[in-house]
Amino acid sequence: MKKKFVMGLLALTLVGGVALSVNAQEKKKSEVGKALDHTGKAISKGAKSVGNKTAEVAVKGSSKIADKTWKGKMAPDGSDVYINAKNEKYYVNSKGAKIWLKPSQIKNRPASKK
Repeated sequence: MKKKFVMGLLALTLVGGVALSVNAQEKKKSEVGKALDHTGKAISKGAKSVGNKTAEVAVKGSSKIADKTWKGKMAPDGSDVYINAKNEKYYVNSKGAKIWLKPSQIKNRPASKK
C-alpha cells in the first residue's frame, strides 16, 4: 500500500512539473509586439487590395483592346460585358478574374437620364 502511495505521489509530481515547465515557456507579447502585429496585418491588407486593383485594371485594359464590349448590356454586378473571339461572354470582377456568364445572367443596362 505504501509503495502504491509513493508511486502515485511521484507520478503526480512528474505531471505537475511538466505542466509548470510548459506554462513557464509561454511568452507574453508586449505592447510593441502587439503594435507590430497590427501594423503587419494592415500592410498586408493594403498590399492585397492594391494587388487586386492592379490586376483588375490590367485585365480590363487587355479585354477592351482584345475583345468587344457589349453595348447596352451589363453583368450582375453592373460592370461591362465583354465578348471574346469564341463568342463567350464574361466580365472582370474586383480581383481581376474573368467570370464567364450564362445568357440568363446578362442584363439590359438602364438608359441614362438626361
